[in-house]
Amino acid sequence: MKTVSASVLALASIVSPVLAGPYSRSQNIVGSGFYNAFNFEAISDPTHGRVKYVNMATAQAQNLTFASANKFVLRADAKTTLSDSGSVGRSSVRIRTNAAYTTHAAVFDIQHMPQGCGTWPAIWETDEARWPAGGEVDILEGVNDQGPNQITLHTSPGCTMPATRTQTGTSLQLDCNTAINGNTGCGVRAPTANSYGPSFNAGGGGWYAIERTTTFINVWFWPRGATNVPADVRSGGTSVNTAGWGTPTANFPNTSCNFPQFFSANNIIINLTFCGDWAGQAGIYNGAGCPSTCINYVDQNPTAFTNAYFELNSINIYT
Repeated sequence: MKTVSASVLALASIVSPVLAGPYSRSQNIVGSGFYNAFNFEAISDPTHGRVKYVNMATAQAQNLTFASANKFVLRADAKTTLSDSGSVGRSSVRIRTNAAYTTHAAVFDIQHMPQGCGTWPAIWETDEARWPAGGEVDILEGVNDQGPNQITLHTSPGCTMPATRTQTGTSLQLDCNTAINGNTGCGVRAPTANSYGPSFNAGGGGWYAIERTTTFINVWFWPRGATNVPADVRSGGTSVNTAGWGTPTANFPNTSCNFPQFFSANNIIINLTFCGDWAGQAGIYNGAGCPSTCINYVDQNPTAFTNAYFELNSINIYT
């Protein structure tokens, strides 16, 4: 890391994102490689969703995950009608990388993401054992098909973001503290509808990328048909240079957040839950134009979740 004064570093974080530059690929996760790179978390949902997370054997037996040479699909059960009193929720999948990451870049080539009323899909990084002390970065997350995407940090008290920084997205709450405003976190709303949900899927998905250093966290999104997708992102090759990626969708500088203090080594988590603390709130669920109540809809309408799946072409990790 370059030696600069704190005042210069803070100013640089506000004026433009600091770019770490080139990285070499340490993991290329494709197809059946997802089964080796991730573990399946058959746990109770920490967000209190109407979901039953299953282990790998069950996921494969029920065809909730499957892989080809260049695809990995993770999805929810779309066949079973549930009893209001006799089930913990709709079967789904939550996977976490075996490896944990500090300074790194990661590129997610996503063809399709879960959609539908009641859905709450996410791709994120965190340290589950220490949360919130180890930090959390939500890369792709939303509920009930209500785009655009929201990129968010969640931390213990003491980490805030400046109102003005160089990014294409719109800053939301500036305090990242999980204890503030019901764990809203410090978020950035992506500028385009095709960053999330049905609009994302209609365009063939796209690429999300994250770069995390000791002084900033940046997240980018490029839709599939965009002309400005960096060549190293599109090719998924053995190295990337983030200096050529342009203005990030979300920029989180260290202006008022000491990243080594608030973020430890994080695992990547991909999951699909239903209802729960966010998607299931009556005002949010019904405000999205969704019918009945969230739990009743999830229980009684299995075929509504035919499109509730992630289709991932690859994840490339660079360090």
